[in-house]
Amino acid sequence: MSFKFFLATKNPGKIREIKEILKNFDCTILLPDIANFPPETGKTFQENALIKASFVARIYPGTYVAGEDSGLVVPALNGMPGVLSSRFAGQDADDGKNIEKLLKYCRHLKDRSAYFICVIALIEPSGTCRFFEGRLYGKIAQKPAGSNGFGYDPVFEIPEYGKTVAQLTIEEKNKISHRAKAFLQLAEYLKMAV
Repeated sequence: MSFKFFLATKNPGKIREIKEILKNFDCTILLPDIANFPPETGKTFQENALIKASFVARIYPGTYVAGEDSGLVVPALNGMPGVLSSRFAGQDADDGKNIEKLLKYCRHLKDRSAYFICVIALIEPSGTCRFFEGRLYGKIAQKPAGSNGFGYDPVFEIPEYGKTVAQLTIEEKNKISHRAKAFLQLAEYLKMAV
């Protein structure tokens, strides 16, 4: 069944990745014509995903709108960087600065286990909200490796592969990633719901 939904993001890396994840579905991903999204002030990934989805749903009522929030959680760092993943090293931080700060925090950790999490808030035309979640478990590497992906991919190691996420091919990443797990659940739901 064909379906379409608005994706509440401006992140080009996420857009590319999500389109690739959903390439085998008969779906259209619509990008809202919005200059800026409201600040992510939520204390959880669910709250931030809902902030984005609700904002777009008000502009495009009666449509399916997916807001997504994702990040990296290191339990030994009390869950940091968590919801602050994209701005861990400050508001103007880039991937390199965030990784540098993370490795500094992790340098004395014995337990470097971590997970990526992706939470999607889907607002349906009726106004009903549903959540979908995906996780990818691994550990923080000693140093960055690989050039694929974005964000913390170069320092997130998947023990079964013996590689960081940034060393995986796009195809390999999209089979196991937190974002793939969440968006495949979303697509299966929308395929039946529309």
